[in-house]
Formats: sequence, structure tokens, C-alpha cells
Amino acid sequence: MDTEDLNAALTGASVVLFDFDGPICDVFAGRPADQVARDLTKLAAEGNPELEEKLSGIDDPLEVLRLTHEADDAVGLEIERALTAAEVEAVGVAGEPVSGAVASLEAVRASGRGAAVVSNNSAEAVRAFLDRHGLSDQVLTIVGRPEGHPELMKPNPHSLIAAAEHLDVDVSLCTLIGDSLTDIQAAHAIGSAAVGFANKPHKHQLFVEAGAEAVTDSMQAIAQAISPQPGT
Repeated sequence: MDTEDLNAALTGASVVLFDFDGPICDVFAGRPADQVARDLTKLAAEGNPELEEKLSGIDDPLEVLRLTHEADDAVGLEIERALTAAEVEAVGVAGEPVSGAVASLEAVRASGRGAAVVSNNSAEAVRAFLDRHGLSDQVLTIVGRPEGHPELMKPNPHSLIAAAEHLDVDVSLCTLIGDSLTDIQAAHAIGSAAVGFANKPHKHQLFVEAGAEAVTDSMQAIAQAISPQPGT
């Protein structure tokens, strides 16, 4: 981790955007994602038997949603409702926020800047988790998955643009903290800075190659970079 890069990526940000699953919450820690994906696949196949083969073996619930919508909008909406319910249930048993996440959110607020959550998960799930852990007042806005339009999930920058517009700030003054390649791609698509949270070892090089302005394996380090420095 290059501390100077991390400081530079965050110091100039008027608004810090947080991805949800990874930087703040391990969404499927208590209810495994692959099981949710299998449940959604079974439901989709009941609505449209042709989807059974198309979805076979997919262990990412968001990918099940995306592929179902591509093939059948009506069934896709049903899967989306089921996924939202599963996400809300999952965050209820996901445990505590990711280490350093609370400190990062509090540091943004203490520095006089704004924090927003931009997620491919449902806004309902994000809100439920933040409420559960007393963090709702740390976040100015939540932009989740747009209902009926999974094509607008990251790497599409839709959620980042919507958050910036809601907070009346130029996207170039936003820095996104995310733990996936799609986060880096979404930020760079609109001129925002991106900090890669490498919560798994293989991600570090991926983020470097993607041109992330900074990469770290510690949300606590992010909190420290956000916090005002003594004498400044």
C-alpha cells in the first residue's frame, strides 16, 4: 500500500462514495451467495424452463439477475424481488460492519465532507444494514440497484452519477472506495478517482493494472487517510 497515493486520492474528494458489499458489509457472510444464486436459478426456471440451462452453475446472485432479465423481463422482475428479499435477510445475519468501515464513515463526516453508498445491492438491504448498526446518519444518500434495470449496475456509472447529482457535486470531486474491478471501471468512466479495497490478495494486482489511484487492504488505513491531519 502506498500511503501517499491513498492520501492523495482521498484528500481532494468533496464526497466519498462507498461500495457496500466489501467495504462496509460482507453481505453474504451468514447466508452464502452461491446458495442464494441456486435458489434464484430454481425460481427463474419455474417461471421460464429455458433459463435452467442458461443459469446452471452460476454462483453470483447478481449475475443470475442480469442473465434472467436479458432473457425474460417478467421473470427478471420476479427474481429481482426475490433477490432483494434475500439480501435484506442476508444483511441481518451478516455480522458486524467490515473492520475499519465505521471509522471510515465517521472520518468522512468529521472532515466535513459527505459520504454516500453506491451499490449493486438493493437500497433496501443497504438501508437495513445501516439502520441495524446505527450508521444511517453517517450517510447522506444511498443509491442501490435500479429496479428493472440491471444493465445499470456497475461497471455502468449510473449509481455514481445519481449520488453526485443528489449531493450537487461534480463527479470529478468524488472518490469511490470499492472492492471489485467494476467499481474501478465505473469511477474512471466518469472521471472520479477510485480506491481499490483489496480484501483478497489476488485483487491488489487487478486494481493496479486497472489504474486505481490507490490500493489498500485496510479500511482502517482509509479512515486514517480521510481524517484531518494534526496541524492542517
